[in-house]
Amino acid sequence: MASQSLHYHFTSLHLHNQQPRKTPTNPSPRPFTIAALKNRPLPGRKLRAAVIGGGPAGSSAAESLSSGGVETFLFERSPSAAKPCGGAIPLCMLDEFDLPSSLVDRRVTEMKIISPSNLTVDFGKTLRPHEFIAMLRREVLDSFLRARAESRGAELITGLVTDLELPRSSASPYVVHYTSGGSKRSLAVDVVVGADGANSRVAKSIGAGHYSYAIAFQERIRLPDEKMKYYENLAEMYLGDDVSPDFYAWVFPKCDHVAVGTGTVRSKREIRAYQRGIRERVRPKIEGGEVIKVEAHPIPEHPRPVRVRGRVALVGDAAGYVTKCSGEGIYFAAKSGRMCGEGIVRASEGGARMVGEEDLRREYLREWDDRYVATYRVLDLLEKVFYGSNWGREAMVELCGGEYVQRVSLESYMYKRLVEGDRWEDVKMAANTAATLVRCKIMGREMRRLKAAA
Repeated sequence: MASQSLHYHFTSLHLHNQQPRKTPTNPSPRPFTIAALKNRPLPGRKLRAAVIGGGPAGSSAAESLSSGGVETFLFERSPSAAKPCGGAIPLCMLDEFDLPSSLVDRRVTEMKIISPSNLTVDFGKTLRPHEFIAMLRREVLDSFLRARAESRGAELITGLVTDLELPRSSASPYVVHYTSGGSKRSLAVDVVVGADGANSRVAKSIGAGHYSYAIAFQERIRLPDEKMKYYENLAEMYLGDDVSPDFYAWVFPKCDHVAVGTGTVRSKREIRAYQRGIRERVRPKIEGGEVIKVEAHPIPEHPRPVRVRGRVALVGDAAGYVTKCSGEGIYFAAKSGRMCGEGIVRASEGGARMVGEEDLRREYLREWDDRYVATYRVLDLLEKVFYGSNWGREAMVELCGGEYVQRVSLESYMYKRLVEGDRWEDVKMAANTAATLVRCKIMGREMRRLKAAA
């Protein structure tokens, strides 16, 4: 489940007091770096890049590479497949990635967060009239982004990459071995972008290291018209040990159905039991519905130890760019792919020169970490604080009822920028957070005592 968080607001607890980075409204393209002059030219040809994986990360990388003058090959195993994903994207992504409104199934303006005790908070009271969270289907988005990359000059290859042969010298190519149409084939390239998901074959080829992952399980359920009407512009998030011991469950609206799912890191073998839990929690709302598709997929829990090695860079889920606490991944996948592609274009002077590991680190990896590493660290901390117990989840839902928390968090999520907060409100929010956690912990302990006595 690459991205579909309504929790992004909690980054404000640590981040929105920092001074926001001054960024011009229409920043000028960065000039080609002088360091690229150290790399040898490629007389008579352009830099050749293979992008493995045709999701948002791979397609965005391929579009940037081919638009920038790099000869680009985009590999996708199954273009018609649909990755299990809640499908929520922030409002800023529509403009930033020039996505047409026709891709959006639902414009969510109402959100409910439901605690383990079924305390319900309406989240979204501070949305402006033009604001919404876009819900879409991954198969629709992915197809659009691949087609656009093709229109910019990338060559789409429908095939399964079976092996990445590493070069024997700095001047040797990488060789991509793949099967297509029942035949085994090979392609020599100068640089590789691994965008092939949490089980990345590219990552394994370069020894990128292991990392923890969650399992997301989701059912697409077509509801009767009167029940679908309830979810017309509404998304729901459910918390509790019955639906996940360390994550959340969701009901997200699509064009003609809802996506009902959950995820877990600690108890992967029990994922079907947690799916039964969320179905039971929402049973009156989905009764009479027809399951039209069942999906499951791994989700990375943190960035890989190695994301650049040699002339190979990892992006999206392959790099581990899914946020803790929220599970958001679509925006960060597309953003990392674009940043990586643009970095390669800069370092190669529009495909005219070879690139090396230091180029990829300087132009892509350091830029990414400078911009987003704090977000990942804060959400990691918040997941540990709020998701470890039912009393922590109760506290989180209670805090979500505050208008200030909602305003700061929604703006941070929808526009991917730090919001300048009110310092007095920040102090009150911090005190309220501590008090709520203590109170909910005491209540949780008393509830367990009463149950044991009964």
